[in-house]
Formats: sequence, structure tokens, C-alpha cells
Amino acid sequence: MNAKPLVRRPGETRGVMLRGQPMAFLVTGEDTRHTSMFDWTIPAGFATGRHVHRVQEETFYMLEGECEWHVAEEVVRAKPGTYLFIPPGVPHNITNVSDKPARVLMTVSPPGHEHYFEELARLTASGAPDAKAISELRARFDTDQLSPLTTRA
Repeated sequence: MNAKPLVRRPGETRGVMLRGQPMAFLVTGEDTRHTSMFDWTIPAGFATGRHVHRVQEETFYMLEGECEWHVAEEVVRAKPGTYLFIPPGVPHNITNVSDKPARVLMTVSPPGHEHYFEELARLTASGAPDAKAISELRARFDTDQLSPLTTRA
């Protein structure tokens, strides 16, 4: 962990490509003990599948586009300016319901979820993800998969 302030200027961020769209790692476990933050461009038609975290808490702030979150029993149609906090134990999923990419700022606490996204990018780089491989990956990263991750081709 880095014990000094961190400034990331445009173009200085590392990250991954998920289904052809960037996910920038703004702050990670290399930088802090408390949270990670990502600038995630969600591909059109992408859905995380319903899942639940045992320990992690997540926040999302919609910057661009339109997504639909299922949080517990509530359905949230999120447009720019919508904020969501999802504590551990709450089933949820995220679907980009539009035909354009959407963009969110996302935090995950505690940090380390960047490693999940690195592995997910490798698993999905060549096309539709294998459900068993995704489930095994998620289980290693504090996530119980309740329904399949999906995406349009």
C-alpha cells in the first residue's frame, strides 16, 4: 500500500477492457487499505447477473447513459446523477438497458476487486463468458453468483 496522496491525470490511469469498453482503476489496494474506485464504461446490453457479496460494499454513481439495477426487491432505472449504495448481503445486478455504453464511478470496499476485473477481462476477451468459470472466479472474490452474467455480441 502507498502511504502518500495519489493524483491521476487524464491518460495516467491503468485498467482493463471489458467487452470492448474501458474500466479505469482510479485507486486500488496498492494505494489504500479502505476502498477501490473504478471508472467503468458498461457495454450496451451487458448484465452482471444477480449476485451478492458476503463482505464487500459497493457504491455506484451514474455519469452517462442508462442502467437498470435490481437491488434486493427494488428496480432502479438509473440515469446520470443516480447514486446507489449496496451493503454486503444484498442481492443485486446491473444491466445497461440502452443501445449505447453507460458510464459509472464505482467503489468497492475493502479494496482488491481490481484483481477480479483483471481476471474477468481475460475470461471474456474472446467472447461470451463460460458460466462455470465466471461462477468460480466470483466465488474467489467474495461474490455468490445467483444468475448468469450476460452480454450482447
